[in-house]
Amino acid sequence: MTCCCQTFKKAVDTVRVLAADGVQKANSGHPGMPMGCADFAFTLWNDVLRFDPSDPDWLGRDRFVLSAGHGSMLLYSLLHLFGYGLTLEDLKQFRQLGSKCPGHPEYGHTRGVEVTTGPLASGLASAVGMAIGQKQLQARLGGDERLFDQKVYAISGDGCMMEGTSHEACAVAGHLHLDNLIVFYDDNGITIEGSTAIALSEDVGARFAAYGWNVLRIDGQDVKQIRGALGLARTLKNKPTLIIGRTVIGKGSPKLAGSHESHGAPLGAEELAATKVNLGFDPAQSFVVPPEVRALCDETVAAKKQAAAVWNEQFASFSAGLAPERRALLSALRNRTVPANILSELLKAVPAKPTATRNSGGEIMQKAAALVPALVGGSADLNPSTKTYLKGAGDFGAADRAGRNIHYGVRELGMGMISNGLALSGTAIPFCSTFMVFADYMKPAIRLAALQRLHEIYVFTHDSIFVGEDGPTHQPIEQLAMFRAIPGLTTIRPAESHETAHAWAAALLADGPVVLCLTRQNLPNLSADVVAERMDVAKGAYVVSCEKGFELILIGTGSELQAAMGAADILRAAGRKVRVVSMPSWELFEKQSAAYRDSVLPPSCRKRISVEAGSTFGWGRYVGQDGLALGIDHFGDSAPCELLAEKYGFTAKAVAEHALAYLGR
Repeated sequence: MTCCCQTFKKAVDTVRVLAADGVQKANSGHPGMPMGCADFAFTLWNDVLRFDPSDPDWLGRDRFVLSAGHGSMLLYSLLHLFGYGLTLEDLKQFRQLGSKCPGHPEYGHTRGVEVTTGPLASGLASAVGMAIGQKQLQARLGGDERLFDQKVYAISGDGCMMEGTSHEACAVAGHLHLDNLIVFYDDNGITIEGSTAIALSEDVGARFAAYGWNVLRIDGQDVKQIRGALGLARTLKNKPTLIIGRTVIGKGSPKLAGSHESHGAPLGAEELAATKVNLGFDPAQSFVVPPEVRALCDETVAAKKQAAAVWNEQFASFSAGLAPERRALLSALRNRTVPANILSELLKAVPAKPTATRNSGGEIMQKAAALVPALVGGSADLNPSTKTYLKGAGDFGAADRAGRNIHYGVRELGMGMISNGLALSGTAIPFCSTFMVFADYMKPAIRLAALQRLHEIYVFTHDSIFVGEDGPTHQPIEQLAMFRAIPGLTTIRPAESHETAHAWAAALLADGPVVLCLTRQNLPNLSADVVAERMDVAKGAYVVSCEKGFELILIGTGSELQAAMGAADILRAAGRKVRVVSMPSWELFEKQSAAYRDSVLPPSCRKRISVEAGSTFGWGRYVGQDGLALGIDHFGDSAPCELLAEKYGFTAKAVAEHALAYLGR
């Protein structure tokens, strides 16, 4: 037992030294947090966490989220020790170009990293989504709790507790009784600027208790207490658990332990050597794993692989015993299956009469939900307005874990981060919804979804100044430009109900996040011949109408396509020859061949006008230096939408007048 305890302590200290070595070699990074959290993290991974390093996506695994992502050397050290393929050479390349060990953990870049973290509390909030996803999968399959009892573990720091998204997401977790979520709060009392006392005086434990969490308090560097807390947390029901562990940042460093100076800078060569001596390591050697530590970790990995094999056998037996419809559901969820004929099926749900695209979008997504079992999600308390409630699909909660509707409350940022976690759960295509202007609250979550290439769908309604009477606080102006500026995010602004069906089909088949921008005001459908013969939203833009020898191209998006079409009629009556283009998505258009793009916007026609009730920022790429971008580069007014269209020039007559003046230059 003495030898075992000594070896275990040596393993914990190995994590400390590897982390400090990595930061020192890079001359950049955060050694303090990994050194302080090594006791908890190693104990969790060695004793409790279920994983199979040969199969990082193993369905039976627990999830580990390092929400305090700046302490990434903690995670990389664990991934190395427990067989995920990170070598000591990889650790030596920490924070270097092309390294498998970037400055903050990146999902899809490094085996074993479950979520991209860095922005504080984003990982914690995404862990809530992972926990929801686990609960939903078990309930929808009718799985035995002994087989589907996976947990989500997260390590968070003081910064995570201060960030607003932790308040939003953790309140949701408590409300939903997510007892499969266990969070360790690294309570080291230190931030970048010094003691947390300069900015944090609340009782974090009391706050979480008020959310409906279990709260345990331990010495975060006492392995016996850590094991006891983890053992208890795994058995507690009906509530998530917060383990508050008092730790010392930079533990092991003779001079910098407990100091904010160990937070975000290397210890320095002299102090690192002293730390190694203090912990019983050779100060002349770096990136060393003692043989007895290697043997301990290898033994642990072998045991975990064996446990995974047993689980796989049990799961295979469970799957074989499922009724055919449940087996089909399991396949659809694991593969996030979307039928090949999704577009033709969604078009059947298009209403014939003029309607707001939020309304037609709501009807279309009911059809989508019936065809795509993985589609789950909700709104920020706006289902009656955004039309995003899945009828007959149940409400996820303590009483119904199979429910596909999630009530997030008025918590846009928390909703976005939780949605990211749902996507990362591996069995869901999540959607979330609010008014488009409130996407501002969600920007960090949307950016992280794009960075991770997560398949999510954002349904943003009330997409322009035509929100009307609610006024400029609710009327988006710059949001479209914001979406289009995010790399990897696809934005689609359909012009009517058939385009909305096309947009939903494209979103369901996408390989990354998609924003759907839908109207509050009614819009007429395009003619049957356009719908049947020309409409192609998946290509981003298409020709709605055209005359031979056209001298002008009018480009419309969303509701403004109607103004462009009406203006074309006026111009044609005046003897002008015009092409009208619908461009619901810049990003989809840019993915097309140069030949297709030139067929829609021929370089030979330099007279171009874009019409969009939003910021004109960026339209120069399509109208060119000789073109004209009609939009609104200021905030709106509170008034009925028809009056706003007149005032700001988004009527057919106003667009035609602009065009005639432009052509007459």
